[in-house]
Order: sequence, then C-alpha cells, then structure tokens
Amino acid sequence: MTVAAALQPSGLPPSTPDIYPDTQLLVDMSDVWVKFDGKWVLKSIYLKCTQGEILGIVGPNGGGKSTLLKVILGLIQPDKGAAQLFGQKPGKQSRLNVGYLPQVSHAERSFPVTVLDVVLMGLYQQLGIFSRVRTTHRQKALEQLDRVGMKEHAAKPFGKLSGGQQQRVQIARALVSSPRLLVLDEPSTGVDSVGQEDFYELLASLRDNQRISVIMVSHDIGVVTTYADRVACLNREIHYHGDTGPWAETDAYQKVFGKNLKVMVHDARCISCMMRHAHHD
Repeated sequence: MTVAAALQPSGLPPSTPDIYPDTQLLVDMSDVWVKFDGKWVLKSIYLKCTQGEILGIVGPNGGGKSTLLKVILGLIQPDKGAAQLFGQKPGKQSRLNVGYLPQVSHAERSFPVTVLDVVLMGLYQQLGIFSRVRTTHRQKALEQLDRVGMKEHAAKPFGKLSGGQQQRVQIARALVSSPRLLVLDEPSTGVDSVGQEDFYELLASLRDNQRISVIMVSHDIGVVTTYADRVACLNREIHYHGDTGPWAETDAYQKVFGKNLKVMVHDARCISCMMRHAHHD
C-alpha cells in the first residue's frame, strides 16, 4: 500500500492558529467504546477538538472513522465512556451548532435539484422540513454560495456541476446554519486533485478568518499532513493524537495501515503540480 504525503514548499508542516490553554473545547471524548454485533468497533477513544483548528482523522476502511463522527454528533450512543459536544451530551440541540457533511453517494450527486435548493437544505434542521422558505432564508443561502465562490451557479442543476464545485456547494449548505464546527466525512471523494486542493484551502480559510473548527475524516494522509493542525490516527483505537509534524516520526502509520505501507513524499513545487494547474486553468 502506498500513501502520498504532501509537504509545504518550505518542507515544513503548515502553520497553525495559536491554541491557548483557555481555548474553548468543542468536542471531548473520554474512554468511549462502541460495539456492533458483539465486536468492538471503537475501543477506549480519547479525543478533543478546540475552537479554530482543523482535526484530521485518518485510518483504513472499517477502522471506525464514520462511527466516531456519529458518536460526536450523538447519532450513536457509546456502550461505555462519555462524549461531549459544546460542553453537553451530544443531541439535537447541540447539533444546531454543527455543519455535517456525510459521505455523498452518486445518486445524491445527480439528484435533480438546483444549487440554491441544496444549500437551503442546510436550514431544515432549524426551520423544520415543512416550514416555508422565506426571502431572508434564500438571501442567507446566496451569501454562503458567494462565500465559497459559487453564487453565479445558484440556479444551475446540482448534478451538472463538477465534483469540486459540488463539494463547495455542500460546504455552503453546511455553513448556512452558522455553525461553530464542521464535521466532514471523506469530503474529497469524487473530486479531482486540483479541486481537492482548492477545497481544502477553502477549509483553511474558514479556520483562519472565521475561527470555524473542522473535523474531517480522510484516508488521504497527504491531505491531512498538509492542511490539518492536528491528526488522530484511528484503527478501532487511536494510535496517535497530536500535531501533524511529529506524527511522521512515529510508528502510527504502520499500526493503522499495516506493515506494508510505503509513504511517498510529495513537494508542491514539483513540475507535475505546476503542469497540472496550468492545464486545469
């Protein structure tokens, strides 16, 4: 198995926002265990996410990543241990402050709705699914589309957009409810490499300019190394949880992905990147 790890042009890990001891704790999981069909899917999970950081969760398929997100959101109750979201047990009320982007299926990507309709779906939890959409709601949705550079596409069919454009619209949907935390499950699935780079730079901008926190699940170590402030390496148990820099010096890669893992270091200054962007533009 080969995993590509990206470096900043300087060869150093990305800069991170200052996180002080008194920074607000948004997610706090303490000794969480989850069992399905008699088998432990998560074992003794301790995890924290603070305000204004991007936390990447990496691991193999079946390693418990999506289950972990659902525990954070209160969609799955742990068999043992405790999880807190904004200082309380996760539930409907605390989820009002979360923008959640689950894995998107091909059917959802091709569903015949407009871009604006997709963004308005992000308000249903607050308004109720049968509530009338008002002009103020549409204006708020258009503002979020403008924020992610997609306002001019508002009337277009969502299924006609590229993968990268669809992900930007999904982020606008997640942002329209004014969340403090974004929770993203494999957000780059179906997006080409250039679209992925633009997408993750958008997330970094939201962190830096709006202090919005992001928890994102990814199997792509390169993405996490480049854009996350901290990483949790998960395969039923967490084998590493900390800054992205020291992570590369541990054996967490092998513990999570297996002994046959090969890591290729990728420098963003390489000619392949430059040519790819030239052709894309």
